[in-house]
Amino acid sequence: MADSMSQENLNLLKSVLTLITSNPGLLQLPNLAFIKSFIEHFGGKVPEDASEVPPNVKNQFDSKPKESEPEPEPEPEEESEESDVELDMTGVITPDNDSPQEMGDPNFNPNDDQIAEAHNKRSEAVSAFMEKDYEKALKLYTEAIKLNPQTPLMYTKRGQIYLLVGKPNACIRDCERALELNPDSAAAHKFRGRAFQLLGKWEEAATDLRLACRFDFDEQADEWLREITPNVKKIEEHKRKKERKMQEKLEKERQERLKNARKAQEAARQSNNTQSSNTDSSGAPPNMGNFFQFLNDPEVMQAFQDPEVAEAFKDISSNPSKILKYQNNPKIMALINKVASQFGGSGMPGGFPGMPGGMPGGFPFAGANPSPNPPKPGPTDDDVGLD
Repeated sequence: MADSMSQENLNLLKSVLTLITSNPGLLQLPNLAFIKSFIEHFGGKVPEDASEVPPNVKNQFDSKPKESEPEPEPEPEEESEESDVELDMTGVITPDNDSPQEMGDPNFNPNDDQIAEAHNKRSEAVSAFMEKDYEKALKLYTEAIKLNPQTPLMYTKRGQIYLLVGKPNACIRDCERALELNPDSAAAHKFRGRAFQLLGKWEEAATDLRLACRFDFDEQADEWLREITPNVKKIEEHKRKKERKMQEKLEKERQERLKNARKAQEAARQSNNTQSSNTDSSGAPPNMGNFFQFLNDPEVMQAFQDPEVAEAFKDISSNPSKILKYQNNPKIMALINKVASQFGGSGMPGGFPGMPGGMPGGFPFAGANPSPNPPKPGPTDDDVGLD
């Protein structure tokens, strides 16, 4: 299925799915109900509330038309087919619908006597043709074809007579058989081209008459070609115009798809930027990766196995100012210093609210003043004047 889709459509689908992943509530919108059904069909679940989706994202899939957007202009009606082009139909006749004429057996191999008899029949047919006895000529050519069905000239001459009696379809059948036996027959192309002309098949007629003049220039074929040239030019111009409009329509649709894809990608990017400001790549708050590594440190795990350490941290968490109680406890301060070195003063995720100092979660760095009003140091020997 993917092979039949264009890369543009695949990119657009990817952008939409990325946007939905960032804003699952979109699946509650009516326009995306088919995706919701697809997910639920395979046992998936989707959020029931779309209220958390940002308005600028939601509007892209809102089925209600925006008041600010103008109504799309109606597509111009496509021009009619060739039959509606104004053409000169002078000379076009009603097509003949007779049963196909005798074509002889294409697999028949005549002997010398049959070939000679076929030649005699052809000579008699030429005489009848010169006397304008076309029915007799057709009969004699048919008898000659049955005796020797491998001679292309006899089909061509019989096709010429069919033209004269107003049977262009029969002429076309004879000329096609002659061209099967001799594709370069100028006469067969000439008479078939004229037959197409009589049927109003202008492009086919032009193709055959041009070939006839190319293989063996003939004044009559050239005259027939000049007769149909105005109609052929009109048809060719009509097709070029139609093709140009089709290309413009396809380009417009392509640009619209690209525009929609860019909108979807921009919305997904904005949504991802919003989420990345609150979470890391795993979906957790900033520094959570370092925090989990800290908890998995064997030394830290061992330290928290000590009831004294666990109780101290619980005490500090409930009241950060109680850290002063543990200033002189090397066991507790060693763990606090490890926290400081692990997080570099950036603050431990979740922290201990209200704790002073620059350590993670509010823990003061080792040696930092834990209080804005630290206790004054006791008197020294110099203060009391001792030697």
